[in-house]
Amino acid sequence: MPRVKIPRKSTAIDMTAMCDVAFLLLTFFILTAKPKVEDPVPVDTPRSATEVTLPESGVALITVGKGKTFLTLDGPEMRKQTLLQIGSKYNIGFTPNEVKQFQNLDAIGVPVQSLKQFLALDGEQRKAFLASKNGGIPTDSVSNEMFNWIREARVVEKNISGKELRFSIKGDSNEEYPTMERLIAILQKQKVNKFSLITSLRAK
Repeated sequence: MPRVKIPRKSTAIDMTAMCDVAFLLLTFFILTAKPKVEDPVPVDTPRSATEVTLPESGVALITVGKGKTFLTLDGPEMRKQTLLQIGSKYNIGFTPNEVKQFQNLDAIGVPVQSLKQFLALDGEQRKAFLASKNGGIPTDSVSNEMFNWIREARVVEKNISGKELRFSIKGDSNEEYPTMERLIAILQKQKVNKFSLITSLRAK
C-alpha cells in the first residue's frame, strides 16, 4: 500500500502586531529621551563608589570649572520667568526675541550686564565667550550675582510647582577650594543646606 504524502504548506507568520509594538517602543523612547547637555566648561568630576539617581525635574545644576560658575535651570518657562525677575531686579528690559534666545540656553554663565551682548551672539561665539575671562556668573562679594540668580530661581520654582528648588553641584576634581567655598556659602546664606554633588561612578 503506498504511503500517503501530506502536502507541504509554506509557513506564514503575521508580523503586523510585532511591528506595531516595535514602533510604539521606538516612539516612546524618542519622546521620553532627554539630550545630554554640554557643559559650559570641561569638567572632570571626582570619582565615587555609590550611585544615586537625581530626579528629572525640580533640580538646578551649578557647574564649577576653571574658577567659574554656571547655572542650568530646567525648562523654558522656568528660565523665562527667572530672566524676567533678574531683569526687573537690575532694571534691564529684554525683548521677546532675547527672552526666546535665553529660553534655549543650556547654561547661564555671564555677568548680567553682558547678558544682552551674549544673547546677540551665535552658538560658536557664545562658547568662546563662556571660555573667555568674561565667562561665568560672578560670585565675589562685590557683585554676587549668583546669589540673586539662585534666589530668583527658587522663587520661580515655588510659584510654578509649589515646591522647593533642589540644587546639584557639578565641580571639577581639580577646582580650587575657595571657589567651592564661596558657592556653598551662597547656598547656606539662603538656608539651602542640602544639595547634591555630582560624581562619576568609580569602576569596580
